[in-house]
Amino acid sequence: MIHRDVAWRAMTGYDLPAVQKIADQVHPGFFEATEVLGERQRLYRNGCYLLEIGEKPAGYVLSHPWRSGSLPALNAQLGEIPADPDTYYLHDLALLPVARRIGAASHIVSALIKHASAKGYPSMSLVAVNGARGFWERHGFAVKDAPELDDKLRSYESAATLMVKPLSAL
Repeated sequence: MIHRDVAWRAMTGYDLPAVQKIADQVHPGFFEATEVLGERQRLYRNGCYLLEIGEKPAGYVLSHPWRSGSLPALNAQLGEIPADPDTYYLHDLALLPVARRIGAASHIVSALIKHASAKGYPSMSLVAVNGARGFWERHGFAVKDAPELDDKLRSYESAATLMVKPLSAL
C-alpha cells in the first residue's frame, strides 16, 4: 500500500463493535450477528484483521481453515475449525468506501495467500458476492462448479459464486 496511516492489524475482541458497524454498512443484505463474527475471530485469530486509516476502523477480513466441498452457512456459528481442513476459507473481506481503490484489499489478500501457502493448504476458497467476482479473478481465483452447494450458495444471494485458488506450499 502506498498510503501513510493505512495499516492492517490483528483483530481483537475489542474490535467487534467496529467490525459489526462496518459489516452492517458494507453488507446490509448479508447480516451476521456479532456473536458469529466474534466466533470467527476467536477460533482463528491468525486469519482476522482490522484495517485502520488514521487509526480509525475502515475494513476487516475474516478467514480460517475449512473443508473443501462445504461452505459455512451465513450467520451461523462454526462451533470449531474442522480437525482435517484442506482449504483456507476467506469468509469475509469488507472495506468502507474510504478504504477502496488504495490497494488495501489486494495487500491483505496477498498476505493471506502467503499464510495459507505456508500452512500447507492446497487451496483457498470463498463465496464471491456483491459483484466481486472480477476482483477475485485478478487474484487467481476461479469459479468452481459445485451443484451440490447450489442451495447454500443461493442462501447468500442468487449470484453468489464459489471460487477456488490452487496454492503451492512455500
